[in-house]
Amino acid sequence: MTSTAIRPESARRAGTRLLRAVAYAVLPAEVVLAVALVAGVRIPPAALVAAETAVLLLMAAEAAAYLRLRRRGLSRREAFGELVPGPVLRLIGHELRLMASLGLWVARRRHGVRAGDRPFSHARDQAALLYGFAFVCLVETVGMSYLLADVPVAHAVVLVLDVYTVLFVLALHAASVTRPHVLAPGVLRLRQAAHVDLHIPLERIAAVRHELLFTHERAEGELNLAVGSQTSLTIELTEPIDAPRLLGAPRPVRTVRAHADDPRALLRELRHALTRARTAPSPAQGPPASA
Repeated sequence: MTSTAIRPESARRAGTRLLRAVAYAVLPAEVVLAVALVAGVRIPPAALVAAETAVLLLMAAEAAAYLRLRRRGLSRREAFGELVPGPVLRLIGHELRLMASLGLWVARRRHGVRAGDRPFSHARDQAALLYGFAFVCLVETVGMSYLLADVPVAHAVVLVLDVYTVLFVLALHAASVTRPHVLAPGVLRLRQAAHVDLHIPLERIAAVRHELLFTHERAEGELNLAVGSQTSLTIELTEPIDAPRLLGAPRPVRTVRAHADDPRALLRELRHALTRARTAPSPAQGPPASA
């Protein structure tokens, strides 16, 4: 009974590994083929047909595997996680969050702020640096476009990379603007651009203080969310919480340093919330059961 239950699971994992191996071979080959076509290299028609057929078959197999995983009860994220390596999925998610932040920034909306929450902005002290960096990237884009005007392939590739770099820098600032720190009932949510989103339950906060620091040495169990190379609040926790790294590696922390445009206001509101949480009356107990 046990062996028959294990075989389908092992077969499913073997099929997933095979799909990943095929994707690692087919997708880079498709990119190389596209670059060759843009460069004007003559590709035999049979090779083009074979390459496109391989891509279509891979997409069909991935779609079938995804639907099969969904029918087995996996969520959308879990099904994608089976087919796509976790670090790749997290990088894609990070890029999508950055680009979505540009839309929120233009629409003057904020992410993750509900009715009754207290948002605290933290992007002001990095704005000048990122705007300056974006301007430098823009100048470099114009300059490279002029220098490579006689090399169409290189011009097109470098132009795409340069434009994306400008968008990426603006998106970093947009993510910080549209994703403020949030003090919600029972939890403090600290964020940095689109790659850090840390939920700290208020009952795990042992102490919080205003502490302006401009240098931060890496230490085990500490997380520094610096903005403009500075932090202004230090939060000590009663027990470690996990602050995953960009690619998903666990990172337990007991000390968190963050920055806010108005750190004293955040400190004041956080202390009030901690006081209310610690002095809240315990739920009333019912009458004792009769013997």
